[in-house]
Amino acid sequence: MLVALTASVVLVMVTILVLYETLRLTSEHLAELPVPPRWRIVAVVLAAFAGHTAAVWIYAGAYWLLVLKLGLGAFSGVPIESFEDCLFVSVVAYSSLGYGDHVPVGHARLLTGVEALNGLLLIGWSASFTYLAMERYWPLHGKAHAHRAAKARRATDEERARERLFPPASGA
Repeated sequence: MLVALTASVVLVMVTILVLYETLRLTSEHLAELPVPPRWRIVAVVLAAFAGHTAAVWIYAGAYWLLVLKLGLGAFSGVPIESFEDCLFVSVVAYSSLGYGDHVPVGHARLLTGVEALNGLLLIGWSASFTYLAMERYWPLHGKAHAHRAAKARRATDEERARERLFPPASGA
């Protein structure tokens, strides 16, 4: 039980750091992207998804090592025999989906329960980060359109002024 508890604490800390660094790097480099505001928001969502994917893979690696290789805990129901099976268990636990075809037994119960709570918190964190990015970049959609319209008006005004100063030759 001590190994499962220690593993749970380490997994929570590692996945928090992974998502923290993912969101931090995204935040630092988002303004530098030479793309319209909508693509910056898409970049935030994709970065958050990548951070969650990494967290799921970290937990899957822990299941593979602790359950399949070291025999600490088990799963009843559909057999867990490969890393892909561990990845499926991790996705189901992290997202709190809980299909129920793999039921943790023994020390694996602690790991899957902690993963579900960790996933819930990290998903909420990335949703908050996404909201903040949308709050910052969403209003720029209208500004970009207004900027293009103003630029077009200036070009038209400049053409009119040029025509007043230099009228087109008639009859030529």
